[in-house]
Formats: sequence, structure tokens, C-alpha cells
Amino acid sequence: MTTRAPAYLIGSHTVPTAGAGPYALAAGPDGAVWCTLVHAGRIARLAPDGRIDEFPLDSPDCGPSLITAGPDGALWFTRNRDHRIGRITTDGRTRSYALPGAEPGPYGIAAGPDGALWYTALNTHSIGRLTPDGEVTEYPLPGTGTFPSFLVTAPDGALWCTLNQAHAVARITVTGDVRLCPLPTDGAAPVGLAAGPDGSLWFAEIGAGRIGRLDPSGPDGAVTEYPLPDAQCRPHAVAVAPDGACWFTAWATGRIGRVTKDGRVTEVALADPGCEPHGLAFAADGTLYVAQESGDITRWDVTAATEG
Repeated sequence: MTTRAPAYLIGSHTVPTAGAGPYALAAGPDGAVWCTLVHAGRIARLAPDGRIDEFPLDSPDCGPSLITAGPDGALWFTRNRDHRIGRITTDGRTRSYALPGAEPGPYGIAAGPDGALWYTALNTHSIGRLTPDGEVTEYPLPGTGTFPSFLVTAPDGALWCTLNQAHAVARITVTGDVRLCPLPTDGAAPVGLAAGPDGSLWFAEIGAGRIGRLDPSGPDGAVTEYPLPDAQCRPHAVAVAPDGACWFTAWATGRIGRVTKDGRVTEVALADPGCEPHGLAFAADGTLYVAQESGDITRWDVTAATEG
């Protein structure tokens, strides 16, 4: 069943630096939403009153990618192009940590249940662990060319990541034990990943035009896939609302959408079909924020969707 989503635009904010490329979002401990500006080597802070502050990093070409709130009250992010992990405090002070190996390509990042930061390395097919004082441990994934992408800490106390080129989702414990959950659809190419309040994991299948849901408590990790109205929409990132529904960005069609556990799919067209929406995140008040690579961060009221 597909209907129009009852989500309402309540604000649109253009980042000051033209061509900066808003990419990923995270709710900060200060009540603001933080955004990576992938093309400008900057981090942006969007305050609840709509003010945007930008903080330049030490390299404009570092490629800040995904971002997460850390266990220390700061924001941590991957620097995909210069192979470092960055840290920014809520008052804008920055530093970074070099990673071992030749061009590991850090991308996904999450605060682990052990007080460390965990990240995916696209090019070395591994998961890394970084302590707040800079100590790095790496855990190789099975196979080669798996392209580990997004990473999340789940309610089961483990970390999970999408393996874009292995068409699987992987679970890794804080001691480095890895288990793979292959997906049922060939060419699924999972990317975005988020944990639901019921312990489930939602992910975007960018290659198949579907949203998937994995129940870790089911036999061998039961997977349900929900086809989207346009199989070529290229869903990228996901975020789970307080009501348990999954929201996603579809960057090829310039839309955001919502999928419920019982398979109801609803979508909203953004003002510019070519805006390339990527990251999205819920703020503490339940407002949905969407990063549009064309230059805007938009805010959405999804209360009607929750109630409906």
C-alpha cells in the first residue's frame, strides 16, 4: 500500500558555504543538530532557532562523512579522504586521529557500548575501534571487497554494519567476533542502517530500491524487505522514529519516505528533485532533519505520520 506521507516542512536552512555538500547528520548533546559538509571539509551546527555555524577543519579536502555523538560529549566523524577520525566539541574545537594502514577509507561511525568509537574501513574491509585517547584496534571482516559502510550500536550490545558489496549485514561484538547475515535479494547493496526501539535493524538497499528490516531475535536473523514505489530511487540513509517506523532518503528521486513494520510505504517529494538528500536524523523533540547535498538542511514535522 502506498499513499502520500503526512509530513510537513517546517524549515529550510541553507549552509553559508556554497557547494559545501551537507551529507550526514547527528543530534548533539547540546540540543543542536550537527552536519558534515563533505565537499568543504567543514562541520556545521544547526541550532534549534535556525542559526547555522560552520567550523573549518584542518584540511578542506578531508571529506568529512558520517558523524555521531560520542561518549565524551563531543561529536565524532570519519574523514574519508584523508583517512582520519575527527572530533569536534560543542564549542567548535577540533582535532583528528590518524588511522593505521594505507588509505583505509573510514566511513561509518558509532559510539560503542564499551566507551570507544567504532568505524568501518571501506578499503581494508575491516571494523576499527578507537578509544578516546587515540588507541586503535582493527578487526578484519570475512572475505574481500565487502565494502563495510554504515555502522550502528544495537540494543543487543553488539555493533552491526552493512556490507555493501557482500549484500549482507554483519554483527560484531566488542571482542571482535563477527557473524554475517546474507540478504535474500541479489544486488541489494545495503548502505544506511539504524536500530529500532524494539531491537530490530532497518537498512536501505540502494541497489534493489528496498528498505529491509532484520530481527536479530529471529532464526538466523529474520529479514523482511519492503519494495519502494520506484525501484531506481536509490535509498541511502535511514532513521527510526520514536514510533518504530523507518524513514529514509531517496537521493535519485529527491524524496524522503516512511516504512512501517506492516509494510505501509509513504513518500514526500522535496522541493528540488535534484537536491540529493543523504543523511537524516531525529532531534530530541522528534523533528526530522534531512541533509540535502545541494546545500540545504530541511526540518520536518512527522507528528501526523506518527499519529496516523
